Amino acid sequence: MTQPAPLQPSDADARRDVPPVICYPNQTLPVPDLNLYARARDGAEKVAELRVAPRDAGCFRAPAGHFFRITSVEGPQVGDLNLWHADDLAERFYSGKTRALHGTHITRGQRMWSGFPYLRPMATITHDSLEWYGIDQYGGSVHDVIGTRCDPYTHNLLAGGQYHHCCHSNLTRALADETGLPLHEAERHVHDVLNVFMCTGFTRETGQYFMKASPVRPGDCLEFFAEIDLLGALSACPGGDCSAQHSSDAAACHPLLVEIFAPAPGALNGWSSPAPSGYDRSHGRGA
Repeated sequence: MTQPAPLQPSDADARRDVPPVICYPNQTLPVPDLNLYARARDGAEKVAELRVAPRDAGCFRAPAGHFFRITSVEGPQVGDLNLWHADDLAERFYSGKTRALHGTHITRGQRMWSGFPYLRPMATITHDSLEWYGIDQYGGSVHDVIGTRCDPYTHNLLAGGQYHHCCHSNLTRALADETGLPLHEAERHVHDVLNVFMCTGFTRETGQYFMKASPVRPGDCLEFFAEIDLLGALSACPGGDCSAQHSSDAAACHPLLVEIFAPAPGALNGWSSPAPSGYDRSHGRGA
């Protein structure tokens, strides 16, 4: 038998009216010195670049104290970004904690944090040409840390078939090529992403994750300061600007450009790479 819907209690409205409490007040987070970063960026020299082909991915390296910039170069295009410590793939971007600390979408002055037991800033956003977008009438905004990445497993579950150019597969191939790891080992290190340029939110009616046409245009960019030595992988999503669908060959897709910039010697005097978390890892069992 189908169970009847539970009756609404008499105090339902009062329960709903309880005000929310921020889970992680972030006023005590270490504040990045954006003025120092800006001065260092002014004299920085471009030292490398990577052009990521549509529906594919590539890897890049950004040493601590360098800047990296992701730019839309030919047409509206979103990208899925993974970050790891360049010398230790176990330290990788933690989208969930970044979301808890900063919100569902991140912009200038906010950071990409690594997972436990490290929990330190990996990269700080220093420039966002789409910062003007804010939150639209649908609750959408850009650069989200809520979507996981398009993947062939969910594609198979919902639509059937074998589609190999989802961002998960793109990132897997790119990491395998960069590190020499077999595909099945590289895949274990691919993780939830920063959806660069993607415009997303949650519907009010059903709470479902939505995407809409990205406001990104050629020349728009998102720039970061590498707080630690980084290995990055960027996928040019098969959804293009994500105005209709992803994980398919139907959308118009475009390349993305990654550029690496090295500051002049002495430009970062007084700055040091952040240390891993100071938690002693005893977990209540004593020293």
